[in-house]
Amino acid sequence: MMKTKHLVMTVLVAALTTFGTMFALNRYFPAGNDTAAQTGSPFQLADYKFPVAPDGMAPVDFTFAAALTTPAVVHVKTSFTQTAAAGGQDIFRQFFGDDFNWDYGSRQAQATGSGVIVSADGYIVTNYHVVKNADDIEVVLFDKQKMKATLVGTDPSTDVALLKVDGKDMPTIQYGNSDSVRVGEWVLAVGNPFDLTSTVTAGIVSAKGRKIDILGENASTPVESFIQTDAAVNPGNSGGALVNTEGRLIGINTAIATPTGTFAGYSFAVPVNIVQKVVKDLRKYGTVQRAYLGVEIDITKDDLGGVRVASVVDGSGADAAGIKEGDIITHINKAPITSFPELQEQVSQYDPGDKVNVDLVRGDDHKNIVVTLKNKEGNTNILIKETNDVVESLGIRYEDLSDREAQYYQLDGGVRLTEIHSGKISAQTRIREGFIITGLDGESVKNGNELARKLKNKSGENVIVEGIYPAYPNKIYNYGISL
Repeated sequence: MMKTKHLVMTVLVAALTTFGTMFALNRYFPAGNDTAAQTGSPFQLADYKFPVAPDGMAPVDFTFAAALTTPAVVHVKTSFTQTAAAGGQDIFRQFFGDDFNWDYGSRQAQATGSGVIVSADGYIVTNYHVVKNADDIEVVLFDKQKMKATLVGTDPSTDVALLKVDGKDMPTIQYGNSDSVRVGEWVLAVGNPFDLTSTVTAGIVSAKGRKIDILGENASTPVESFIQTDAAVNPGNSGGALVNTEGRLIGINTAIATPTGTFAGYSFAVPVNIVQKVVKDLRKYGTVQRAYLGVEIDITKDDLGGVRVASVVDGSGADAAGIKEGDIITHINKAPITSFPELQEQVSQYDPGDKVNVDLVRGDDHKNIVVTLKNKEGNTNILIKETNDVVESLGIRYEDLSDREAQYYQLDGGVRLTEIHSGKISAQTRIREGFIITGLDGESVKNGNELARKLKNKSGENVIVEGIYPAYPNKIYNYGISL
C-alpha cells in the first residue's frame, strides 16, 4: 500500500512539473519564434531588427535625421597655389637656409571637403584645413547648384573656418548641445567622402574629450577636446556634420585615426559648443575672443574626479580669484572636469570678462570660486582684428605669438604667418608659413593689430619685413616688399 502511495505521488509531481514547463514555454517562447525547434539546430539566427528597449521604446530610426540634414551639408572645393620643391633643392636649403631665394616653382592644386549651412542667409562652417591657403572657394549645394564662397575668418586653434555665400532661405542644421552628448549615443556623419556627395554613415559616440595632438601644426595654442565616434569618416568628410538622431548638429567632423589614410575605426569631431562660439566671434569681431582661466595643469598625475593645478599664471583670473597650486578642479559651471581637454573645452566657450563657477578640492575642503576670465593680454578687453586693403593685398593670415613662445624665442612679441596664398608675400618673397614677423623697417611688431596699422601707414612704399623661422630662432631674416 505504501509503495502504491509513493508511486502515485511521484507520477503526480512529474505531471505537474511537465504541465508547468509546457505552460512556461508556450507563454514566453511562442512556437512561431522557436527557430531551433523548427530547424533541429541548437543555434539561432540573429534577429534582423533594431533592438527595442525593455520598456518598449521605439527602435532607432536614422531616416528622419538624414532627410533633415543632408540638404544643409555642402561640398566644398578649393584651388590653391602649391610650391613644388625638388629633393636636391631641399639639400641646398639644409646647408644655406633662406640666404638665397631658391626658385621652387609652383602649380595649381585642388582640395575638397564638406561644410554645414548654419544660417539661412548663407553662412557655412567647415574645417580650417579644408580652406587653408585657398585662392578660390566653391561650394556645391545639395541640389547641385554651384556658388562662390568668401572666407569670413578662420580659427586654426580649433580647426574651424567660416564661409559666406550669397544665399537666401537656405536649408540649415540647428545647433544641438555637445555637453549633453552621451557615450554610446547614436550619431550620423554627413558629408562628401571621396567626392561622393551627400553620404550618410552611422555609429555611436565612442568617447568624449579626446586629445589627439593634430592641431599644433597650425596653432600655437590648440584646443582639442574631440568627440570620438565609430561612424565611418573618410577624406572629403572634413568639415561635414555630426548629428544626433534628432537631426541636431553636435560636431564638425575633422579627423580620423588611420594608418592607411582611410577610415580604420574611429573618427573625431569638434564639439558644436566650441563651433558655435567660434562662428559667433568670427561674424561679430573677425577673430575669436579666447578666454583663459590662467592655470597650468599637471598632466602627469591622474586625479580621480578632477585635474590638478600645477601652477597659476600671475595676474590671471585664477590668480585674482585665489586658486592655488595643488588645487584639484572638478567642475566649471557644473560641467564635470576629468581631463585637461575637458577643461579647455569648457573655458573655450566663454569670452574674456565672463564669470565662471569653479568647483575644486583643496586638501579635505570642497570650495566654489568665482573666476573672471581674461584674454591672453591679461585683461578683459574685446579684441577687434584690424585689417585694411594693404594687409589683404599681402595674401596672408596670421596669429599673435603666444606669451610663452615670445619668451622662449626671447622676443617682445610677434606675428606668426599661418597661411600664405596669392598676394604680394608669395609673389615678391620666399617667405614660408610659420615665419614670425618681428618688425617692419627696423620698428618692432608685437601683434597683428600693430602689424596692420604700420602696414597701412606705409602704403605705396617699399618696406623690409623682418622676422625669424622657428627652426632658426637666432637668425634674423629680411625680405623686401613693395606695398
